[in-house]
Amino acid sequence: MKEKKKDIRALTKQQLQDFFVSVGDKSFRGSQVYEWLWNKAAHSFDDMTNISIETREMLKENFVINHIRVDRMQRSSDGTIKNAVKLHDSLTVESVLIPTKTRTTACVSSQVGCSLDCKFCATAKLKRMRNLNPDEIYDQVVAIDNESRLYFDRPLSNIVFMGMGEPLMNYNNVMKAIEMITSPEGLGMSTKRITVSTSGVPKMIKKLADDNAKIKLAVSLHSAIDEVRTQIMPFNETFPLEDLRDALVYWHEKTKSRLTYEYIVWKGINDTFEDAKALLKFCKYVPCKVNLIEYNPIDDGKFKQASGEATQMYQNVLEQNGITVTVRRSRGKDIDAACGQLANKSA
Repeated sequence: MKEKKKDIRALTKQQLQDFFVSVGDKSFRGSQVYEWLWNKAAHSFDDMTNISIETREMLKENFVINHIRVDRMQRSSDGTIKNAVKLHDSLTVESVLIPTKTRTTACVSSQVGCSLDCKFCATAKLKRMRNLNPDEIYDQVVAIDNESRLYFDRPLSNIVFMGMGEPLMNYNNVMKAIEMITSPEGLGMSTKRITVSTSGVPKMIKKLADDNAKIKLAVSLHSAIDEVRTQIMPFNETFPLEDLRDALVYWHEKTKSRLTYEYIVWKGINDTFEDAKALLKFCKYVPCKVNLIEYNPIDDGKFKQASGEATQMYQNVLEQNGITVTVRRSRGKDIDAACGQLANKSA
């Protein structure tokens, strides 16, 4: 049986150099190919024009470039762009470009489906089919950067791991993708412009701290009362708030960075004064800011956006006690591109 071709982007630069030496070529040829694969984001070996045709044919015989393809692009009335991204094995994920006057932000996926079971999220209704590879995450960013330059005449400025999947449940691949996104040999973006948004996996938050990751951290909290949070996010039973708190304290002690809590207020679920006071208490553990996020319905009707008064009450309780609060209006709702809405409806 013919041996399956290797994904060439799974090789390090050193491994590529070693490969070329092993076939009687010079090691610098590996560096050239590496530059084409990452810095120039080549889709095929034929793009590698400073390499001989014979060498390109040899690469084709041994390797594949498992490149993503934007299968469908939708543009919202507010300028938001959503990509349905077809992977090499025909599975689909979604990524989003959110433009504002001062920045363009990529919201990228890290898993096909999701490992967790948040009741308010459309992605959670899909079973986790597999983790994305580092190059598949990287390719989403390249595609969105190209769209940002094409439609908004400026490069991508920020990246948020807040698309499909729980990034910390695909830790190694996400961190490798970030390494390439920030490397001068890749896209050369600053780690300060990258946010990893997690539902709260304590062990992996501690690992982020131990690995000295320079990225920003956001936590989808949605309640600071265990019983309420478990109703919203059942995995909270396994990773309760006490464990999450300890992990975040550990993370802050190591990084000295302020974190962000993402928080949706729902009618009849977490819209009382007691809920707001519990959040305030949780905010006191580490320096933080709170994003109060508008809810985007996913059709089942159980979760409804709380009243404006409830959101204002939260804002007052937090701000009166020195916590920075931002009320985030949703973008891309008309194309199901807003937070919690990514679910491959186009697939």
